[in-house]
Amino acid sequence: MFDYGAGNLHSLAKALATAPGAEVRVQEDPLRALDTDVLVLPGVGAFGAAMARLEPGREAMRAALEDGLPCLGICLGMQLLFEGSDEGAGVGLGYFQGQVTRLMARRVPEMGWNQVEDDRTLSSARLDTVYYAHSYVCRAADASWVTGWTTHEGDRFPAAVRKGNVVGVQFHPEKSSSAGVRFVQAFLQEVSR
Repeated sequence: MFDYGAGNLHSLAKALATAPGAEVRVQEDPLRALDTDVLVLPGVGAFGAAMARLEPGREAMRAALEDGLPCLGICLGMQLLFEGSDEGAGVGLGYFQGQVTRLMARRVPEMGWNQVEDDRTLSSARLDTVYYAHSYVCRAADASWVTGWTTHEGDRFPAAVRKGNVVGVQFHPEKSSSAGVRFVQAFLQEVSR
């Protein structure tokens, strides 16, 4: 798991550790974070600050993802997988084309439980209601990458995206009770095959 200085590491590490055979290691160096079977980009924080920490390894991380390194990006971690964000400076990983924009709603941030519509992210862990805590959302350039949608006050945006073994989720599975833990376990099981 890559630690960019603001992620929700404790809860996420506990959720990851529930998967059979999982060994969770936290790494602050973006290049050393690539020495793993599965890269996890945690949620919580600001895009600009996170990208500043990731920048020394940005090209290597993008190349590793393109070469097939499985990755789970959560909330801000999902946003880092995109090209850039209106929230702050810095170039994202660009694994998914598209921009991160402010949530178009009266109540921002969205904090609380909301549904995932038409979820097809993982074959063995369908999601329904999960926990969100965010002010920015990903606007994917290609809707075929979107594997689940959600709506907050009329703004419909991706709840989940997937391309190969790289999955990004706008919600927090580590805060989404047993359904979120099942999702993390299913992701790890699926990408370890």
